[in-house]
Order: sequence, then structure tokens, then C-alpha cells
Amino acid sequence: MCLTPCASRWRAALSVSGGVGGTATYPARFCLLLAANPCPCARTESSCTCRPLQRASYLSRLSGPLLDRIDVQVALGAITRGDIQAERGVGEASALVAERVAQARTAALMRYVGTPWRTNADVPPTALQRQWPIARAALEVVGKAMDDGHLTVRGYGRVLRLAWTMADLGGVGTPRKGDVDLALGLRLGPRWTAVAA
Repeated sequence: MCLTPCASRWRAALSVSGGVGGTATYPARFCLLLAANPCPCARTESSCTCRPLQRASYLSRLSGPLLDRIDVQVALGAITRGDIQAERGVGEASALVAERVAQARTAALMRYVGTPWRTNADVPPTALQRQWPIARAALEVVGKAMDDGHLTVRGYGRVLRLAWTMADLGGVGTPRKGDVDLALGLRLGPRWTAVAA
């Protein structure tokens, strides 16, 4: 069985190909979240018992092509008892976050009036570059990431979309260097430090 995501204007679909039965296509518009431990023992880095070769082998199970299709990659450290006890509701209220997200979605919706797109994720990277270009100076670090092999062409397009989302969340009209840098950091995850240096 082969699962193939495909997008067509407003509708996204998932095609399932089987041997004798042919292919079936189902409507599918979803957000896929993945989580993985950094090594087989799943302990914190300071108490990890894995050898470097074991860690490398474990992480290599996540292939490059798979990782290239993931928009945001974030490495999270272990949560300590002190972290849990210190939380006490200091985070941002969900209602405030929801309001900011609604405003960002409205900004994108207004930008794409008269087009077949509604969200930043819908827009092909070529259309973003042509119709809503970002200043070259803001994109320099993205070019460096591509030149150094940290970012593919597909990844470049995903960084553009994510930069627009960061700008919309920040309430600015066009992504600035900080929005692009943040988008690249979220895209590359732990590899970002190599590019930023």
C-alpha cells in the first residue's frame, strides 16, 4: 500500500494505491505532527547510555526526504520537576493566542483575495516570490543555507510560507529579516546553529 498526499486548489486528497484493487482517493486536509526521541534509550543527554553510532543509526531512520516535508522542526529539552512546579500559569493565555492566530489568518485571507488561495500554506512558492516578494537582504541567510546544503528547494519554499506566517502573527505587512530568520530556525531545527554561525 502506498499513501500519496496530493493537493488540488481547495481540496487536498490522500491517494491510497493497492495491488489488485487499484487506487482510492479520499478527501484529506490535515496537520501532521511527529515526535521522536533523540536516541534509542530516550534519556536526557547527560544520562544517555547510547554510543554515537547507535544514536546516528537511530536518527537515520528519519530519512532526508521525510524530514524535507516537515515544515517546523523543534528540539525540546527534558522537562524537570522544577519546570513543572514553576509553571503556575505563567504562559500566555489561550484566548490571546487564539485572537492573534485569527488576526493572522484574516491578514492572509485579505492578501489572497482574488486568488485561489486562503492561507500561506496554500500558496506555491513561485507565486509568493512573484506576487509578494520579500526583500533580498532579509533572504540572505536562506540563500546561505541553500548554498551550504542545509536547505533544499522545497525547504526554501516552506521557509517563505513560514516567514509570511511569522509576519502575519507579528502584525506586519511583509516579512522582515527577523521573521525570515525565525522561519529558517523553525525549519532547520537543531541544524540552525550551523547556518547561523
